Amino acid sequence: MSDLSLAQNHALDLARTLMVPVTLFKVDGEIGVMPSAEYDGDEDAIIHEYDPFQYGPAH
Repeated sequence: MSDLSLAQNHALDLARTLMVPVTLFKVDGEIGVMPSAEYDGDEDAIIHEYDPFQYGPAH
């Protein structure tokens, strides 16, 4: 499993646990995740936003 795949799975789990949208992003080669309401970084760094209220596959 790649680092990105692992990060995507954990981001979706975090969104569902916290029941808030979370943003998965990449900066300087590192992947991070945080609640979307708190993300104020570069829009180009966003990989995906996970919303726990949307239904469907994680990827």
